[in-house]
Amino acid sequence: MQCALYDAGRCRSCQWIEQPVSSQLSAKMSDLQTLLSDLPVAEWCAPIGGPEQAFRNKAKMVVSGSVEKPLLGMLHRDGTPEDLTDCPLYPASFAPVFATLKPFIARAGLTPYSVERKRGELKYLLLTESQQDGGMMLRFVLRSDAKVAQLRAALPWLQEQLPQLKVITANIQPVHMAIMEGEEEIFFTPAQALAERFNDVPLWIRPKSFFQTNPTVASQLYATARDWVGLLPVNHMWDLFCGVGGFGLHCATPQMRLTGIEISAEAIACATQSASELGLTNLHFQALDSTQFATGQQDVPDLVLVNPPRRGIGKALCDYLSQMAPPFIIYSSCNAQTMAKDLRDLPGYRIARVQLFDMFPHTAHYEVLTLLVKSNA
Repeated sequence: MQCALYDAGRCRSCQWIEQPVSSQLSAKMSDLQTLLSDLPVAEWCAPIGGPEQAFRNKAKMVVSGSVEKPLLGMLHRDGTPEDLTDCPLYPASFAPVFATLKPFIARAGLTPYSVERKRGELKYLLLTESQQDGGMMLRFVLRSDAKVAQLRAALPWLQEQLPQLKVITANIQPVHMAIMEGEEEIFFTPAQALAERFNDVPLWIRPKSFFQTNPTVASQLYATARDWVGLLPVNHMWDLFCGVGGFGLHCATPQMRLTGIEISAEAIACATQSASELGLTNLHFQALDSTQFATGQQDVPDLVLVNPPRRGIGKALCDYLSQMAPPFIIYSSCNAQTMAKDLRDLPGYRIARVQLFDMFPHTAHYEVLTLLVKSNA
């Protein structure tokens, strides 16, 4: 993929961009096979990739520069700002939004925050697009609520220019640190969630709920999990670290009993709304810590699906799953190193199948889906 930002030395986020995607995939597969070299794998599935560019559904832009000439992008380690509105990872639909937001920042009087001087109000712009209808969610991350009324008064002009903005909020992040968002979210629109749809499954994106940034590959990830579960005798399933419910909603059938657990109440609200739309009354989503929930249960499900953050599921949950011994475990991971460590802490299971998903082209990162079967099953 050609990138003028990379060629000019202005951005090095895509460190593998000079390699063909086929070579990137081969390197990622080699890395995964090395990490699992001491664990027998019955079946290595072919890796799944997606588009080389314009695949992201989300932009997280640091706002710098001046109120009259804002820059949207990032700060280098020395504090130098870089405008990344031309990044080829963003779809073409983002360009007119960025172009409109720059004069809007001046119109609304939102002075970009200066890390060096600890002054200014506007820290980040967070933009998310739905693949379902092109609707967008825009979040202004502000240092305080001092400019909220001013922002609210200026919004009608922005909404007239950009009717695709379905959800608009201000997030208040007062801490002088590189933290993307704070606790307080102020909604400027009646809609508080962005409608999305993968594989005919309705999904909802709220401001603070995690959602995959590569919808093409994410939809294939969910569909693959659904296909794997469909081949197994599963009547009772747990979906731990479930997020907005993508895995559970794909895998569930009207007859299946499914419990989804996620620490984020916003994500659980999304999952519950989707289950209601699908008419799946045996799905129950709860905002709890996944490890605490699991280790407090006596009822053994047929299958436990885990989709943890980069730290993995940890030894406490591995030990409990080994003791509880459900017939099947599906492990979805964004960090194969911690997944490999966790799999070694599940000695009662054999690896039936592994598949790599290239969710992050031009970088060393990837997602993995692994099917574990109880050794005596």
